[in-house]
Amino acid sequence: MPASPLTTAPTDAYATPLIDAGELVPGTRILIKDETRYASGSHKEPAARAVVSRAIADGYRRVVIATCGNYGRAMAMACAAAELACTVVLPTGWSDGGAFMRDAGADVHLVPGSYEDAVDESRSLATEDGSIDGNVDGPYVDAVFDGHGVVVHALRAALTEPPAALWIPVGNGTTIIAVHRQLRAVGWSVPINGVGSAANNPVVTSWPGEYRMLPPDGVVTTDHNQPLVNWHALQGPEAMAAVAATGGAIFGADDTELLAARDLLAEHGARPTPSGAVALAGLLGQARRTPLTGTHVVLLSGR
Repeated sequence: MPASPLTTAPTDAYATPLIDAGELVPGTRILIKDETRYASGSHKEPAARAVVSRAIADGYRRVVIATCGNYGRAMAMACAAAELACTVVLPTGWSDGGAFMRDAGADVHLVPGSYEDAVDESRSLATEDGSIDGNVDGPYVDAVFDGHGVVVHALRAALTEPPAALWIPVGNGTTIIAVHRQLRAVGWSVPINGVGSAANNPVVTSWPGEYRMLPPDGVVTTDHNQPLVNWHALQGPEAMAAVAATGGAIFGADDTELLAARDLLAEHGARPTPSGAVALAGLLGQARRTPLTGTHVVLLSGR
């Protein structure tokens, strides 16, 4: 039967439910941090809000970003709430084609190719008068890290002791870096385990060796893995270093595993997309290979 959330509903702008899923893995307590409960459906919402606050303070009138979908939805809503113009660049055929972002008031540019092509186009558009590059590795990168890092403080408030491990999705590596910074800030020593799309992200394929980009035509994008696919993770090397510093590891999950994890989470009241369930998919895959013990926290990233 579904387990009840430790936090039944968000209590402020940055609080999302922490669901006790019990022993999905025998001998291991699994806690689900459901970051899909933000209005945008994306764990990137606090980061988007932090970027928008900086942009307003610095006098900019428009934020320009590239997205696979999640960051675009979060940024479109954050800009709308602050009455700031927003331009989102999205690869053609990805996500919902930009419908959510347009409905939120953003200008959506569709470009052929990959996420990396969208990044290049967004950087060009951001040079227009009154605009600022709000990408995760842009001039407001510290604001992005601050926003992503709030999840650590939420966990620290909810838990009496550090968990045995954190399981976090891997795309560009931004969330991992942010979480690592805040773990150090609060004095928690917790292994970070990153999980991405198997064979479709250079953080996954490079681990545990030296970071190496994949060939642009060497990744396969599907309806299920889109937000996780990169041939070049913008902050991949730093993310790998963060994982290594905590004693964690990087894992890959294929589409079948993503779908299975999504379906399992629905039984516990969480409804992410398959890619949003990737962290649980990685945990379950590792549990089949190696026994896990203690309390493990799994971050859901999008719906």
